[in-house]
Amino acid sequence: MRLIAKEGGLEVHGPEPQAQWAAEVLRQMLAVAEKGGSLSATDVRYLLSLARKGQIAEAEDLFTEAIVLTERGKRITPKTLGQARYVEAMKTARFGFRHRTGGHGQNFLAVAMAVAALKQRQVARLILARPAVEAGERLGFLPGDIYEKVDPYMRPLYDALYELLDYDKAQRLIERRTIEVIPLAYMRGRTFNDAFIVLDEAQNTTPLQMKMFLTRMGFNAKVVVTGDITQIDLPKGVPSGLVEVQRVLKGVDGIAFVYLTEQDVVRHPLVQRIITAYEEWERRTLPTDKPPEGNRRGEGDER
Repeated sequence: MRLIAKEGGLEVHGPEPQAQWAAEVLRQMLAVAEKGGSLSATDVRYLLSLARKGQIAEAEDLFTEAIVLTERGKRITPKTLGQARYVEAMKTARFGFRHRTGGHGQNFLAVAMAVAALKQRQVARLILARPAVEAGERLGFLPGDIYEKVDPYMRPLYDALYELLDYDKAQRLIERRTIEVIPLAYMRGRTFNDAFIVLDEAQNTTPLQMKMFLTRMGFNAKVVVTGDITQIDLPKGVPSGLVEVQRVLKGVDGIAFVYLTEQDVVRHPLVQRIITAYEEWERRTLPTDKPPEGNRRGEGDER
């Protein structure tokens, strides 16, 4: 494959269809640059994978339509077609559910959408929640009071906030209760009006907890639920609320379900291959007549 600069452009020379794929990727890269976007090596590899499948035309707005700007001016954009569908579902539905394997940045995108809604004054506050479910270690053996024990479970949500808003601004909003980062159990008995509500790690809710959470929604509120049904840390035999809710709410108006695949992984390319290998192994070794409802890791396993 050769690239030749000629008369203000580039010519691609090489065997087909590889030369056509390269030309399509280069055109997409130019379009992103003209709109002020930027691409990483991982982004370019993803565009090449789309070109190979004849789907690159669907990526016209990828990497360019910012969800929000961070305090340091970084544009947060969808990185895959699946992420773009996920963001669109969060914009248009009152309830949005995101399923499938981890590594897709789904909790970060949900928090980014929540921060954007707050900045645009579409809502007055953000509620970010996670179930405090143990995955190997026991809470009782961790040092500190109950808030210090629960804090590690909330850390990914804080990390997302600090990247989007910077530490000082995020802390001020948390102190004023404009943003609440709370364990799921602390939502019981409350109703959240004029709020953007995110439940992360929802695969670790029980059906009763999921019902409790979904009924916390008040007026002018939006709810986003994210989870990975291949990483359930509930005790063996305890069903997952995220598995059940797919059956209960299927077809209900105003609710969107988005399912992402290994093609939407936005971490190191090796992570994508690891996820694919695990999925292939699970298809060969796990029962296929029912979805996972208990502990898929095995007692004592860690992430």
